[in-house]
Amino acid sequence: MSALGRWFAVWLEWLLIGIGVGALSVVGYEVVEARRFQAQRAAEFARLAQAYASVSVRTGGLIGMLDVPRLKLTTPVIEGDDDKMLRRAAGHLPDTPLPWQGGNSAIAGHRDGLFRSLKGIRIGDEIRFRTTRDEFRYRVTGTSIVAPDDISVLESRGAASLTLITCYPFTFIGNAPQRFIIHASREREASRDRL
Repeated sequence: MSALGRWFAVWLEWLLIGIGVGALSVVGYEVVEARRFQAQRAAEFARLAQAYASVSVRTGGLIGMLDVPRLKLTTPVIEGDDDKMLRRAAGHLPDTPLPWQGGNSAIAGHRDGLFRSLKGIRIGDEIRFRTTRDEFRYRVTGTSIVAPDDISVLESRGAASLTLITCYPFTFIGNAPQRFIIHASREREASRDRL
């Protein structure tokens, strides 16, 4: 190999190392920023719940905390479903009712982030949605896999229900071609004393 060839190989090696370090730095920053955001929203929720303060829902505002106890999943739920919000927390789809309004509330999250553990969801699992207004308990009734543009999963099911949405398959790299849907029916509403 000529001197020029060796120089080019060394230069290319350092360039690729620099790109790799840069990419890891960006991912690391996003993960740390998401964890910080989640911790702040969890602390905010704890303060509001303790004060029994009713929050007004605005885009980017905290609605409550979503828990799937068996999967050890706890995440803040914020109003909105744009990509920036979903990198930090689960997002309530604005075109669906809030849990205290009845109907089918829908929450989305990234499969390669907060909602990764949902691949282990089972029929019968409990889901809790804690808000400052009340605690809503749901039981998983089924799952489905649909096309990204299938909005029929957002339709009201007659009774109060919850739909969780994430991309599918879970192991897909890039923009996933399908959506994994979790359907859950409301069991009962807890009183504020049990929050």
